[in-house]
Amino acid sequence: MAVCKVVIHPVVLFSIVDSFERRNEDAKRVIGTLLGTIDKNIVEIKGSFCVPHNESKDEVAVDMEYAKNMYELHKKANSSAQIVGWYATGVDVTDHSVLIHDFYSRETANPVHLILDTTLQKNTLGIKAYVSSNIGVPDETTEGILFCPVEYAISNSGAEKVGIEWLKRTRTSTTKNISLPSDLQNILQSTDKISKMLELLLKYVDDVLTGEIPANSTVGRMLMNLVDSVPQIKSQEFEAMMNNNMQDLLMICYLASVTKSQLSFGQKINQVTT
Repeated sequence: MAVCKVVIHPVVLFSIVDSFERRNEDAKRVIGTLLGTIDKNIVEIKGSFCVPHNESKDEVAVDMEYAKNMYELHKKANSSAQIVGWYATGVDVTDHSVLIHDFYSRETANPVHLILDTTLQKNTLGIKAYVSSNIGVPDETTEGILFCPVEYAISNSGAEKVGIEWLKRTRTSTTKNISLPSDLQNILQSTDKISKMLELLLKYVDDVLTGEIPANSTVGRMLMNLVDSVPQIKSQEFEAMMNNNMQDLLMICYLASVTKSQLSFGQKINQVTT
C-alpha cells in the first residue's frame, strides 16, 4: 500500500539528534531504524534507535545483526512497535542510501526514509521524508530505486507536549537549567494560561459582534462545540462537588503523610534493635 503521509513524534527527532551528538569522531553521519505503526496509508513514527555502520566513498557496511537484536528488544517493551523505515542525518539522499534502503525493504513492505539535516545550513533542523519507487526494466541488473518525497507532519502526545514546553523554557535561561515547579505552581500556571485564552476568545467574539472583523463559520462551529461540551450544572452543585473532591484530596495527603511517618518510625526502630 502506498504511503501518502508520515507522522513524526518529537521524541524521534530528539533521539536522532542525540545519536548524532554521540557519534564517533570519524563518522560524518548516523543512521538508524524507525519504529511505529501503519494505519492504511499513514505511517506514524513513534520511536527509533541508532544502528552502527561504516561507510567510505566506495562502500557501506551496516551492522544488520545489531539492528535485528535491538528490534527484538524493543518488541519486548512494546509489542505493537514495528519497523516502518530508517533515518539518516545529512542534507539529501546519498549513493549508499539505495543499499541501506534495500535492507529495510526486506523488513517492511514500503519503508520510509527520513533525513534530518543536522548541519543547520538554513538555520533550521530540516526534515525530509521519502518513500521508494522502482524504476527501469524489472530485472536484477537494470532495476533502480527512485526516492519520492512524501508529506510529513509533527505530532505529539500529551506527555511529549509537556516535555517540549519545558524544553522551550531553557532558551531564556543562561545556564540552560530550569527547576520543576510544585503541583500548586503547575495549577496556577495552567489557570493563568486558560484565563489568557478566554480573554483572547472574548475579544474575538466582541470584535465579530461589533463588525471589526468578519465572522468565520468554522470558528463559530468550534465555539459552539466548546460551549456544548461544558456540563450544565448549577453553581451550588459545582461548589459541593469541588468541596467533596478537596476533602478526598486532603484525606489522601493525610494518609500519605501518616504512611511516610510510620515507615520512618519503623526504620529507626530496626536500626536501634539491630
